[in-house]
Amino acid sequence: MRRARPLLAGAVALLVAAGAAACGEKSESADTSGSKHTLDLALDWFPNADHVAIYQARASGYFSQVGLDVKPHVPSDPAAPIKQVAAGRADLAISYEPELLLARERGLPVVSIAALVQRPLTSVIATRKSGVHTVRDLRGKRVGTAGIPYQSAYLKTILRRANVPESSVKETNVGASLLPAMLSGKVDATLGGFWNVEGVQLRQRGAHPWVAPVDRLGVPDYDELVLVANSNKLDGERDDLRLFVSAVARGARTARTDPQRAARALLAANPDLKRRETLASVRLTIPALFPRKSSAPWGYQDPVAWRNYGGWMVSNGQLRSLPDIGAAVTNELLPGQGLK
Repeated sequence: MRRARPLLAGAVALLVAAGAAACGEKSESADTSGSKHTLDLALDWFPNADHVAIYQARASGYFSQVGLDVKPHVPSDPAAPIKQVAAGRADLAISYEPELLLARERGLPVVSIAALVQRPLTSVIATRKSGVHTVRDLRGKRVGTAGIPYQSAYLKTILRRANVPESSVKETNVGASLLPAMLSGKVDATLGGFWNVEGVQLRQRGAHPWVAPVDRLGVPDYDELVLVANSNKLDGERDDLRLFVSAVARGARTARTDPQRAARALLAANPDLKRRETLASVRLTIPALFPRKSSAPWGYQDPVAWRNYGGWMVSNGQLRSLPDIGAAVTNELLPGQGLK
């Protein structure tokens, strides 16, 4: 789910500077002319465990090996990356499956070319002192959300599945302050934090949280983070995008082999991260970087799951009509796919 928290100016400056370094992929053909093709990548947030495959690829030189100069940057608004790609101001963006579907309905020329995090991270989270250990415990409680419409739809679906009357739960828009609102007692639980980030932070603070991913509570499975390109420019950028995806896939595999090395790559990109939390987050995140089916290529996007999730968005008033998944998603740029 889209992160609804303010971006730190220091993190923005840090990432702009870090983006000047280049990296690449060995298994695809590189440009042997010596010149590199620049790819501007708009992140959804400052570097964290969700981006570990990209920063491992960067640290290992996988991008530069195929002649790519990847320049990541953090936008001032987490909703901006997909708009930047649609407007041609960025070659790629990291965004979210629901955001991609909403953008398509608005007529923006965007397409998801790979799943970066291939299952939901968004969770219902509560600390032990709240007394909330199940969805049924939310009756008579306050749940903080970040004011994103489909968060409210998630909450309604979760309560309905657990037979908890919606009227018995008070949803409170706490904006960017999900954790502070919960730790201060303003709300009893939150919906919007990630099990691999906020869940880890709370555990390491000794808060003993209950953390439940939304797909285990009744929300359909979906890809939390996806790589988005401009559909109008796809043909002209196909080779560079294929090389980029292949390098990121290689970065994910390297991270799986050596999580400590991957954590160091993130810490080098964002020194504001805490070492112990970062390593714990990376270890938890790595399995979510790979498709559930081992036979599927890295980054695989299941069209049936996408259609099912899109149908849920329609049923819950988030989309007007079922989207054309064939136009919204392509697996042709994944390693070993779409080649003739």
